Amino acid sequence: MIIDRMENSAKYACLGSRIQNALTFLQENDFSQSAPGRYELDGAALYYLVQEYTPKPVAAGVPEAHRNYIDIQYVAQGEEFIGYADLSQMQAGEYLAEKDFQQAQGKMDLVRVPAGSFMILYPNDAHMPGLTTGAEGPVRKVVVKVKFK
Repeated sequence: MIIDRMENSAKYACLGSRIQNALTFLQENDFSQSAPGRYELDGAALYYLVQEYTPKPVAAGVPEAHRNYIDIQYVAQGEEFIGYADLSQMQAGEYLAEKDFQQAQGKMDLVRVPAGSFMILYPNDAHMPGLTTGAEGPVRKVVVKVKFK
């Protein structure tokens, strides 16, 4: 797991061309007027989801992990907590291959992700996004899915 501010994103070019392309894309675009939905950058290898929602209480969150994609979760507006734990420290549930989704259970640390920040989550990173910090207002987030395998 990596968390940082978007202005520092160039430091992560060493993580591969797909991650570099995703971070450059996030840095160069204004998502304030983008309609929620799924958009392709490079087919199934690199795509993104624009999301807008009111963060939920921690008790309503569901820990998850993915096997085939790295998530880059960029908060464009608002702020949220994202729960985090190494998947090896969690009780992993059934893996749904068609959704690249694995539910997990266990203790997670809460990481505050304010506007202008991003979090890179690898397949071993269980995460629980969209949690309220108590701040008012909606969150506008862009999640870039980067093919891992």
